[in-house]
Amino acid sequence: MARHQASEKSRVILVTGAANGIGAAIAELAIAHGHRVMLTDVDKDAVTARARDLGARAAAHALDIRSPADWDRAFDAAEAEFGAVDVLVSNAGITHTGHARDLGPQQHRDIVEINLLGTITGTCTALARMNTQGHGHIITVCSMTSFLPLPGYATYCGTKYGLRAFHHSVAIEERDGPLDFTIIHPPSTRTGMLDQEMADPSCAISFAEKSYAPEQIAETVVDAITTKPVEVVFPPFAGRVQRIAGVFPRLMRRVIPMAEAKGRRQREKLLTVAGNPRPGK
Repeated sequence: MARHQASEKSRVILVTGAANGIGAAIAELAIAHGHRVMLTDVDKDAVTARARDLGARAAAHALDIRSPADWDRAFDAAEAEFGAVDVLVSNAGITHTGHARDLGPQQHRDIVEINLLGTITGTCTALARMNTQGHGHIITVCSMTSFLPLPGYATYCGTKYGLRAFHHSVAIEERDGPLDFTIIHPPSTRTGMLDQEMADPSCAISFAEKSYAPEQIAETVVDAITTKPVEVVFPPFAGRVQRIAGVFPRLMRRVIPMAEAKGRRQREKLLTVAGNPRPGK
């Protein structure tokens, strides 16, 4: 297939978890900025439909990020369609809501295998290919929970803590090479995951502060393609406060229950406004 012509600043971007939510918003905005995007997702039909709606600068490929073979096929598909991948945006992730004691072993395993091991697999695939081609940029979409552990998200937080450590360790290992590394930490975002959290009282802390639209996170990610920051917390001020609070365990154990109580009240208000019964009723 003939490669598309692009401006000097146009890049080939591979985005995971791009069928909906933050990933879809990233793909749409990147295309609006003149980039070419390979949208990937485990849901083949949904990601294909999404790419079709975005026009000629978009293409789609099914990708289960747990599979090394799938990663190779996704990179090959992007290269065949647009040329070598300049930027990998690792965005895909899941959560199973609930306290750790209430989740089954397979639910814990799902979170770890997708959020942490799947992203590690993709990063290692990108490292080999981008080092060979002599350039590349790896953007990891992580979470503010990589700084501040939250009740109702124990394993999810554990994967994000691990992902941040992995990302920065790799960046340091590759410091003398041709690659750039950026990690971005979104706050609570209005995606299907937030709907899942709304249905579970154990996740009330997600509603302690206002949530953000996927398009707001996408702006940060797409801007990072050109500015190449090392790390971005979001929102800037509140994110820095949370990052500092996460350093002090005793402070966390005092402050987080207060935030959880606030989130519980906010969640109840949202449920009431939506016409849903209050929790427990």
